[in-house]
Amino acid sequence: MQRGERFNRADRVIKIGFWINAWLMVLKLAAGHFGRSEAVFADGVESACDFVGIVLTLVALKMGRKPFDADHPYGHGKVESLAAVFVAVIICATGLWILYGAAHTILDARYQDPRLIAVIAAALTIVIKEALYRYSVQVGGALGSPALLAIAKDHRKDALTSIATLVGVGGAFFGVGIMDPIAAGLTSFFILHIGFQGFRISAHELMDGQPATEEVAEIAALAAATEGVDRVHEIRARRSGQFLIVDLKLDMDPEMTVKRSHDIATRVKERIFERFSNVGDVMIHINPSDEPHEDLNRL
Repeated sequence: MQRGERFNRADRVIKIGFWINAWLMVLKLAAGHFGRSEAVFADGVESACDFVGIVLTLVALKMGRKPFDADHPYGHGKVESLAAVFVAVIICATGLWILYGAAHTILDARYQDPRLIAVIAAALTIVIKEALYRYSVQVGGALGSPALLAIAKDHRKDALTSIATLVGVGGAFFGVGIMDPIAAGLTSFFILHIGFQGFRISAHELMDGQPATEEVAEIAALAAATEGVDRVHEIRARRSGQFLIVDLKLDMDPEMTVKRSHDIATRVKERIFERFSNVGDVMIHINPSDEPHEDLNRL
């Protein structure tokens, strides 16, 4: 997949989510206010918070696609993980806000009688948000984009929120008023969990944590199977936005000319690029295979 096509697909997912979220935000705020449901209105405020996350992601995708330069020799992809951290913080803050509001309502025992429009808004949100989640996670997984996967988690969080909201507003609609704030309070714990998970993954990427072991093992196996490579001495990888940056140490025949070893290293890199569209760069170090050697580093 070409670089431009990758970013175009990411843009499409974000823009679709942006406009649907806009419509749902207005719907839930109106339905919560005029339908007299604290849970649905809080759901609408939570959707408003989503806008901040989506805008941050749009900015991150635009910045992240900039090619490498003298100040950023590894590209600008890390900004996606940084945006994902901000989205996670927003999700956690929203969960705390909903939990506080629900607790306050229960302690004050000031329950409202919701109208049917609030029930319909909650049910409609579940269907739409789950569809957006599946679409976003499919594209985000294919592109290996942390920003898109963070947005996907946010869509799933909204769907879970609306399930609890529907139960609460439905129960209150049929006369059990306390169910509305209880549902909002329980939902806040789901929101906090999703926000924490998103923060943990994004922080791991910002700290150059090792990506999925299976993919790294596949890259190593492909390099080891290349003619002229005796074995893969070491492989490390880190994520930069939608791309992986791979460091390879290869053992080769010590009698090999510099040109021959260079050609083999180039072939290894070409094979990795052909097989893995999400690999942005491969840096290769060559070691002689006939003698033990100790890696020098200060990490």
